[in-house]
Amino acid sequence: MGYLTREKHAVVTQAVAEAESKTSGEIVTVLADRSDGYTDVILVWAAGFAFTAMSLFAAFPEPFLNLWDNLVGGWGTDWTTGGIATATILLGLLTFAFSWLLLSIDTLRFLCIPSPVKEARAHDAAIKHFKVGAERRTHGRTGVLLYLSMREHRAEIVADEAIATRVPAEVWGEAMVDMLAEVSKGCIAEGLAAGVRDVGIVLAEHFPRDADDQNELPDRLIEV
Repeated sequence: MGYLTREKHAVVTQAVAEAESKTSGEIVTVLADRSDGYTDVILVWAAGFAFTAMSLFAAFPEPFLNLWDNLVGGWGTDWTTGGIATATILLGLLTFAFSWLLLSIDTLRFLCIPSPVKEARAHDAAIKHFKVGAERRTHGRTGVLLYLSMREHRAEIVADEAIATRVPAEVWGEAMVDMLAEVSKGCIAEGLAAGVRDVGIVLAEHFPRDADDQNELPDRLIEV
């Protein structure tokens, strides 16, 4: 199930159509649930927890061994060096597996992902979608992509070559602020529409609509 209803999709589509009516630029909007699966981050955390558990066992074995003895009936076990080594490895494996399962829960997973990593993955995903859906796909290379990733709470605006050479990246700051102000209130479609309108104003200034201009990219919101 997506984030937006058909009616909310129409809000974004209408905003794109209105913005493009004044410019030769083409605006593409993408709404993503997440920018990455972060399996590598889960792997690092799980390995870290496993190594920590094994290190604690090696440094303070008695509490762990006493706990095991109590679990199996309270009788003391004559632990050999090999037995302790096996217990250490088993503890590491169990900790790794439990941590992996725990971090597979989305809420916990995204709490453990550092902000710079989220930002980098969202940027990479935006570039990927731009290359597939907008880059060099217009006659004048005037495509702009608005990308919003819900799990990361990140947004990106990526512009085609002709636009990037004439419009500094910081110009899109107002569009980002207006978009995220609405999204933070739960108004996703309205936020995307606000960003589209701001982008359209910038494009109309630098790339006014030609008399024979054609719509080269779809106006509809792409939800992935």
